[in-house]
Amino acid sequence: MKVVQLFLLLTSLTLLTNAQNASEEVEVIKKVIQSAYVEGIQNEGDIEKIDAGIHPDFNLLGIGENGTIWKLPISEWKERVIKRKKEGKLPRTGDNLVSVKFLSVDVTGMAAVAKFEFYVGEELKYVDYISLYKFSDNWKLVSKIYYQFED
Repeated sequence: MKVVQLFLLLTSLTLLTNAQNASEEVEVIKKVIQSAYVEGIQNEGDIEKIDAGIHPDFNLLGIGENGTIWKLPISEWKERVIKRKKEGKLPRTGDNLVSVKFLSVDVTGMAAVAKFEFYVGEELKYVDYISLYKFSDNWKLVSKIYYQFED
C-alpha cells in the first residue's frame, strides 16, 4: 500500500511540474510574439526586436487569386517595415496601435502554435496563427497564416 501511495505522490508531483513548465513556456511564447511581432513589426518598426524573436527563414503565408499560396519572407517584410518607418507610418500611435488577444497557445516539446486576435485600435482585423520552434537561445516565430475580417 505504501508503494502505491508513493507512486501516486511521485506521479502527481511530476504532472504538476510538467504543467508548471508548460505554463512558463506559454508565457515566454506570448512575450516573444508581443515583442517581435506586435511591437517590432506592427507598432514600432524595431528591427532588433524583430531579429530577436523571428527566425531568418520565417514566412508569412496567404491565399492569392485562384487559391494560390503566396509567401512573404521576413527579409522582405523587414524591408517594408524600414520603408514604413522612413515614411513616418511607424511608430504607430493612439487609435492606430496594434494589440492582440491570445486565444490559445499549444506547446508540444520544442514546437508551438499560437492563435490570437489582432486589433487595430479597438477594431478586430485578423485572427493570426503563428508557428514557433524553440531554439537554443529562445522561441522563434517561423511562420504565420491568418484570417482577415471583411471591412
